[in-house]
Amino acid sequence: MIYAVAAFAVLVALVLAVFRALAGPTVFDRVLAANAVGTSAILLLAVVGFLTGRPDFLDIGILYALLNIIATLAVLKFFRYGDLSHAGEEPPD
Repeated sequence: MIYAVAAFAVLVALVLAVFRALAGPTVFDRVLAANAVGTSAILLLAVVGFLTGRPDFLDIGILYALLNIIATLAVLKFFRYGDLSHAGEEPPD
């Protein structure tokens, strides 16, 4: 019963994060909301895994979390520098 309530709460958070991603005024708000969607999906995956008696879904959740972090960093680097191959160092003045 408690896992079903947790799954419902995570679904509500997921819907709110999707709404924020669609309505965000800046691109950074949208990236943050997309990261929150990924985190909520990972939590939902873990809760559903325990609801169905398959706690090995956590392995899939860990892999998805790593992909979520890498994708968020790549998107932020692209929006800051305009190129993913940029070294990240500012030129000296």
